[in-house]
Amino acid sequence: MIDTALQSTFDEVLRRNPGEPEFHQAVREVFESLEVVQARHPEYSDAGIITRLCEPERQIIFRVPWVDDHGQVQVNRGFRVEYNSALGPYKGGLRFHRSVNLGIVKFLGFEQIFKNSLTGLPIGGGKGGSDFDPHGRSDGEVMRFCQSFMTELWRHIGEYTDVPAGDIGVGAREIGFLFGQYKRLTNRYEGGVLTGKGLDWGGSLVRKEATGYGAAIFADEMLRARGTGVEGRRVSVSGSGNVAIYAIQKVRQLGGIPVTASDSSGYVVDEDGIDLELLQQIKEVERGRIGEYEERRGGRARFVADGSVWDVPVGIALPCATQNELDADAARTLLGNGVEAVSEGANMPSTPEAVALFREAGIAFGPGKAANAGGVATSALEMQQNASRDTWTFEYTEERLTQIMRSIHTTCLETAEEFDRPGDYVLGANVAGFRKVADAMMAFGVV
Repeated sequence: MIDTALQSTFDEVLRRNPGEPEFHQAVREVFESLEVVQARHPEYSDAGIITRLCEPERQIIFRVPWVDDHGQVQVNRGFRVEYNSALGPYKGGLRFHRSVNLGIVKFLGFEQIFKNSLTGLPIGGGKGGSDFDPHGRSDGEVMRFCQSFMTELWRHIGEYTDVPAGDIGVGAREIGFLFGQYKRLTNRYEGGVLTGKGLDWGGSLVRKEATGYGAAIFADEMLRARGTGVEGRRVSVSGSGNVAIYAIQKVRQLGGIPVTASDSSGYVVDEDGIDLELLQQIKEVERGRIGEYEERRGGRARFVADGSVWDVPVGIALPCATQNELDADAARTLLGNGVEAVSEGANMPSTPEAVALFREAGIAFGPGKAANAGGVATSALEMQQNASRDTWTFEYTEERLTQIMRSIHTTCLETAEEFDRPGDYVLGANVAGFRKVADAMMAFGVV
C-alpha cells in the first residue's frame, strides 16, 4: 500500500498522466517503498524531491516519415523522454515496437533512473523509441526509417547530454544505421553518443551479453546469500531475444540447467538444457520462430503453443521477454512447483500481484531495476572506453560487469536490512536507487 503522506502525490501523478497504466504501475511500485525513507528523511519532502522525480525533465515527441520498398510513404511516431540527469547524462535504450507509446516510454524512463543509480556509475535516466516494428521489414526499409528517426533525434542527444542504446527491436543493425546518420548530420565521430555499437566501430565486448549475464549473476548472488546457488538447478527463461539467449548462456556457465525459451507463438521445453547454438541460429541468424527449435532438436524438445512458460516446474525463473508477462496465476504456479528465486531480466515483467505473492512467500525476488542493470552498466563501460579511446578485453569487461552486479546485490541487501526488511530486494533497490538521486537533486537546488 502507498503511505497516506504519498497518496496525494500519487493522485496528482494519475491526474497529470491519464491513460498511462504502465507508468502508473512503475510509480506505484516505487512509492510503496518510500514510506520508510519519508519517515527518516523529511527534508526530501520539504524540497519536493518525490514530486519532481515523477515529472520528466523533457519529453520529445516527433513525426518519423519514411518510404517503404513499394514506394509508399509511411509515418510513425518517435519518442525520447529525458527523465532525470541528476547523476549524469540521460541514459537508456530505444525500443522499436508497435506497442510503444508515451506511457510505455515514461514507465521505462522512470525505472531507468533508479536502475542507473544502482550501478554506481555517473548516468541519469531516459528512454525512447517508436511504434515502428522492424520485424518483417527489409534492411533498406529499416535503414530509411532509422535515418528519418535520427534526423530529428540528433539535435537532442550527445555524449554529455543523452546517450541512447538498444532495446526491444533495436539491435546492432539499427544502432549502425542510427549512428551512421548521426555522424552524417553532425560531421563528428562522436563514439560515446550511442552504445551497443559494433565492435569494429566503438562498441564494447560483453555489451550484447550483459543484460542476460547480469540477471543470471544476480539470481546466483541471491541464492548464495541463502547458502545455495544456481549450480545444479533447473531454470526457466522466457523470451528468445538477446537478453534470454545470454541469460541461458550464463546459467549454463554457472552450472544451472536452462530448460525453456519462448516467443509470442509459444515456448519450448528441453529437459537436457537449451541448445544455445541452435537457438541463436534460429532467432539471431534466421529470425525464425521458436517452434522450429522442436523440429530441429530431433525429438529431444517439445513445443507448446498455448499455456505459459511458467507452467514448467523449476527452481529458478528468469523472465526476460517484456513487461507484465508473469501474472498472479503464473506466480502461484511457480510457487506451487517450488521456485526459490526469480530474477527479472526484462523491465517490470512481473505484475504487481505476482510481485506481492513472491514477496509474501519469502523467495528470493530480484526486481528488474536491480537484476537487469547489467546492460546499462556495460553501456556505461562502453562510454568509458569511447572517452579514453581505449578497448578492453572480454575477460576484463566481464569482470567489471560481475563486480557491478555483486555490488548492486550487496547494496540492495544491506539497504533492506538497514530499514528492517531483511531479504526484501524490492525495497532495497527502490530505496537505495532513490536516495542517491535524491541527494544529488538536493545538492543542485530547485532546478
